[in-house]
Amino acid sequence: MKFLLVNRFMFPESSIIMLTEEETDPYKRPTKRNIRMALRWLVQGCQPGDSLVFHYSGHGSQQKDDNGDEVDGYDETLCPLDFESQGMIVDDEINATIVRPLPWGVKLHAIIDACHSGTVLDLPYLCKMDRKGRYVWEDHRPRTGMWKGTTGGEVISFSGCADDQTSADTSALSKITSTGAMTYSFIQAIEYGRATTYGNMLNAMRSNIRHVDEGGFVTSLLTMLLTGGSLGGRSRQEPQLTATEPFDVYNKPFSL
Repeated sequence: MKFLLVNRFMFPESSIIMLTEEETDPYKRPTKRNIRMALRWLVQGCQPGDSLVFHYSGHGSQQKDDNGDEVDGYDETLCPLDFESQGMIVDDEINATIVRPLPWGVKLHAIIDACHSGTVLDLPYLCKMDRKGRYVWEDHRPRTGMWKGTTGGEVISFSGCADDQTSADTSALSKITSTGAMTYSFIQAIEYGRATTYGNMLNAMRSNIRHVDEGGFVTSLLTMLLTGGSLGGRSRQEPQLTATEPFDVYNKPFSL
């Protein structure tokens, strides 16, 4: 993902913070504290014309919604390296940190490759798309009237699966190493020139994962994807698109 941002979209390498569990530097490991600090750093001092990217590939979960802002009654969460002792990062906090403060003229893309990640930025609108590419925007604004949009900026999020699905690790897509299936299909859609619009990007990612999955190569975390796990038999991973405002997904050119 870093290679893609630097070489394809010309992001300066100095403008990227990467937290990985392989790091020995304690400040570059994806602990709860470090992820929180990095999220604040991402939006701090942003100006009109800036393009921001938040990519997360790791564990995600759900917990009972305690403030009534979720359609399905559950908050989506990210699981930092130390979540067992420090707790998870809840979608309400992610929204408050990187979505709501975003000023006019600033664009943020989130690419979230995790289980239960469909609405993990708590954005107001979800693009509900069928296998033929037909879509409608679902209104996910909280019934409480709480504002989950920006201060004028634009946020678009691609996530690995719906809120009630799990996301897979796979070696089938890259053949070399095990990677998040959604991250790899995102990069592949760009590399193969299929990411011309947001709609084309979503379709390309879904068909890529579906093709590999139907070949029987995808192995999920805890094999939940293949066994149905706690998903009541819903074993297919479908990448999702959410946004602060509805738009024509087949007319809006994709760009980071």
